[in-house]
Amino acid sequence: MQRFLIILGVIFLAIGIFYPALQKLPLGKLPGDIVISGENFSFVFPVVTCIVISILLTILFKIFR
Repeated sequence: MQRFLIILGVIFLAIGIFYPALQKLPLGKLPGDIVISGENFSFVFPVVTCIVISILLTILFKIFR
């Protein structure tokens, strides 16, 4: 459990450090992402973005396993 929490903390630290560069990626705006905007609300469901992130994490976990 401690090892998992340390790795999770390192991941969050890396995301925090690289956040400005990550904002420039088109994640959340890929073709296939659902965006519904109304007058008083907006709904975003990033379907394709979730799939891409899932594939990347699967590859990373298989490499470092």
